[in-house]
Amino acid sequence: MSYVRRVAGGAIAALLATTLLAACGTSEPNDDAAKSGPWSFVSGNGKTVTLDATPKRIIASGAEAAALISFGIKPVGIYATGPVKDDPNLKDLDLSGITILGQTWGQIDVEKAASLKPDLIVADWWPAEKAYSGFESGVKASSKKLLDLAPVVGIAQGDSIEKLAQGYEKLAVSLGADVKDPKIAADKKSFESAKAAFEKAVKAKPGLTVLAVSPSDDLLYVANPKYAPELLDFQRWGLDVINPDKPDKGFPYWENLSWENADKYQPDLLLIDDRAYASTLKQGEKQPTWNNIKAAKAKAYVPWPAYWMHTYGEYADQLTQLTAAIQKADPDLT
Repeated sequence: MSYVRRVAGGAIAALLATTLLAACGTSEPNDDAAKSGPWSFVSGNGKTVTLDATPKRIIASGAEAAALISFGIKPVGIYATGPVKDDPNLKDLDLSGITILGQTWGQIDVEKAASLKPDLIVADWWPAEKAYSGFESGVKASSKKLLDLAPVVGIAQGDSIEKLAQGYEKLAVSLGADVKDPKIAADKKSFESAKAAFEKAVKAKPGLTVLAVSPSDDLLYVANPKYAPELLDFQRWGLDVINPDKPDKGFPYWENLSWENADKYQPDLLLIDDRAYASTLKQGEKQPTWNNIKAAKAKAYVPWPAYWMHTYGEYADQLTQLTAAIQKADPDLT
């Protein structure tokens, strides 16, 4: 997951950090499915990467690795933005035989990565930052040397998680994945069913407004749907997700509200950043002005899958949770 930082006063609010390393190993995609000839792929930045043969030794950022694994493509190495055991993309996956190259945002063990002899790096392209996951501003210069080991490709974080999942499906196919696998078909079917149920629930609650937020000790960060593809999907499917008036000019993912102004927006339902949900919620609840937000006072909130989903299965699960919250929500909250 390219972790979308919350920036205040020039400081980066980093995710929890740790330095555990998993065992080293190698794995390759299905050789029977993989093409043996020249390989090319149009990456999220619009550039085409061409190689003499289909890449088999892949290093990937966390969420992107999860997407590839969901299609049967197992990377040889993964770099994550926080502890793998807590990463919603990775914590329930079989990572045996995969080398963990980092579990702190901005820190990648390039020496260990070099020992894996990668022929491709897979990471999201972030248009607002004009960088791939793991190579954004603030990442250690030593970590960015990963780019010297192999070319990088990935799908752009755009206007839809559904399209992001489709993009990684296309990349997986180019790498030799069998997308006719029954598990993949079942995940797609689950997503379509969850999407239909979500749309039905939204339609049954006309006038319901929601706001996506990430509370911190100093500020209440209000998400800007323009740069949050899952929120754009929700809007596209009929949910009234509030667009903040004044996103930060230097980092437009968020509008940064002081806690004195936390009640600027009054939604019926709060979507709270779930990347560290329990601690994030506590940061909000301890603020004297938290209950000035009517939804907070009513405890009308639900985890928001902020910036991390990449697969049909994950999306189905998250939509089901959101649908249940919408069904319980009061569009006339006072």
